[in-house]
Amino acid sequence: MTPAPRLETVLRSATQQVVIGHDTRFCLIGERINPTGRRIFQEQLRAGDLSAIERDVQAQVEGGADVLDINMGVPLTDEAELLAKAITMVQKLTDKPICIDSSVVEALEAGLAVYQGRALVNSITAEDERMEQILPLVKKYDAAIIALPNDADEIPMEAEKRIVLTRKIIEVATKEYGIAAADIVIDPLAMPIGADQDVVNVTLDTMRRIRDEFGVNMTCGASNVSFGMPSRHALGAAFLPMAMTAGLTSAIMDTRTPQIVESVKAADLLLGHDEWGGAWIAAHRARQTVTA
Repeated sequence: MTPAPRLETVLRSATQQVVIGHDTRFCLIGERINPTGRRIFQEQLRAGDLSAIERDVQAQVEGGADVLDINMGVPLTDEAELLAKAITMVQKLTDKPICIDSSVVEALEAGLAVYQGRALVNSITAEDERMEQILPLVKKYDAAIIALPNDADEIPMEAEKRIVLTRKIIEVATKEYGIAAADIVIDPLAMPIGADQDVVNVTLDTMRRIRDEFGVNMTCGASNVSFGMPSRHALGAAFLPMAMTAGLTSAIMDTRTPQIVESVKAADLLLGHDEWGGAWIAAHRARQTVTA
């Protein structure tokens, strides 16, 4: 079988463009602007205090984030209003494109309505109802979409089932909603290695098949693989370069972890995605300047 053409996903802020692609540098999507598991941050947001967002933006950008994921899923709040406020605020703080992250349809639309640029939406599954709710918004606001190949029945543990559901998502999005395949970013489902010894091999196999059969870009929650294990940063620093060789082109991750970010940048250089090592050398010189 002839491999599918490898596609590029273009995201934009008001002033900056980021391309996610198989022949470009790996795209780091900073995950920190998210109240999940952060009790104090949740309390601040309920009180209308968004000041922690500014610190999170700075930390993620300084760590190397190309795109910022924003999630405002706080119980007992108006998530749509909060997400719109947060996106408006972040756009004033940085020119990085934004990944709008919510399971609430009204919140996604509120975020898309205020965003200046071309966003990435996080996310849909292969469930018919979920696609019917979200894909019209993606088309209306000319966004790109992260899609997970699982359905109402299960998270598939076999690569073959994930490929079947990936094909379904791409066919529905392109044929029924007129969304370009280049604007579909598949999450091949990175699972915790502590739960099952074979899950990473299945995910890597899924990535290779998605790249070769569909040519679309991919992302994943990078920290999922190491969940529950010791020395999580070491595992993340090993996993992402392996995944990059299998076709992963971006990851949602905490860019405050230099060990993982540096391993990705090294892989970019070694895979020929950092022309003449320009970014690698510039980062080295920047570190020398800080420590001088």
